[in-house]
Amino acid sequence: MDLSVLALFVPASFFASVTPGLCMMLALSLGITVGVRHTLWMMIGELAGVALVALASVLGAAVLMSQYPSVFQVFKYCGGAYLIWIGLQMWRAQGQLAVLDEAKGRGRPSAKALVAQGFITAVANPKGWAFFIALLPPFINQGKPLAPQLSVLIVTILLLETLCLLIYAGGGQALSRLLERAENVRLINRISGTLMLLVGAWLALS
Repeated sequence: MDLSVLALFVPASFFASVTPGLCMMLALSLGITVGVRHTLWMMIGELAGVALVALASVLGAAVLMSQYPSVFQVFKYCGGAYLIWIGLQMWRAQGQLAVLDEAKGRGRPSAKALVAQGFITAVANPKGWAFFIALLPPFINQGKPLAPQLSVLIVTILLLETLCLLIYAGGGQALSRLLERAENVRLINRISGTLMLLVGAWLALS
């Protein structure tokens, strides 16, 4: 693959990954509740899901979505509604960070559960489908073998996704230490909730 193609693809992929969405918010919340080390299990499942979505996008999902746009609309609306619901729950939380309250009720999730949660979140994430369907095909040179090109693009995506997940999970873990000394975390809830509401609205309306 040409370096000029990668020079365009890397920043586009990075900014798509680092933008707040279902997977990054999951990494942030797990970083707060269980720490970065335990969040790595979720990342394994999430990265497997991202690889599957990227592969499916190139091999046929783009054609399916173009012929049946209502399917894509359902993905968008469901994802947006979920984020809005999470945002509203955060706004309603009183005195403690919403994700911490939820984690106390469940206890620490198992590694298997985290892997499954990461995989399902990635596959069900409309933002991921939208990005791969819109941007992956143009970077494929139809005059060259598909497998080597797709391999390079997917490996690049997974490396950048891992970096972004670690940034969010590390930020969540740092935030959890800050919250141990904070007397009032309602502001954190409302900032996070507002972010969720905005992302959810953008996803549903875009």
